[in-house]
Amino acid sequence: MSVLTDLKACGTDDILITGTDNLNGFTDTIRTVFPESKTQICVVHQIRNTCKYVVWKDKKQFTTDMKEIYNAPTKQSAQAALKNDFAAKWEHKYSYAVQSWRNNWEDLTVFFEFPVDIRKIIYTTNLIENLNGKIRKYTKTN
Repeated sequence: MSVLTDLKACGTDDILITGTDNLNGFTDTIRTVFPESKTQICVVHQIRNTCKYVVWKDKKQFTTDMKEIYNAPTKQSAQAALKNDFAAKWEHKYSYAVQSWRNNWEDLTVFFEFPVDIRKIIYTTNLIENLNGKIRKYTKTN
């Protein structure tokens, strides 16, 4: 919370959008300090988390079916893909995965409010993690 309150103290009035990996409490903290900010949960982290308990033989088809959700052209078609395709096919076997998408739906689909050209940048924290990794690599003392 201190980083966010420090930003606020330095004069940052608002943040348009934040990308998180859905760590406990982080999204709530952002909303407390910057209530108008939109928070996008990283879809890649969501995929990893929902695949943790999927057996190996199902993973390829399972992830292909998830792709239909986040690659949908609109939020409405993404919701249809979740409900009519993904949930219908997998809920009996992996109810946790389907429920996780439902529970986090609003924060997983913020990127649909933005142009298609930049959605991939918004729905994943991979760019930020990649940059942080490079910074650590170059600043690491041996």
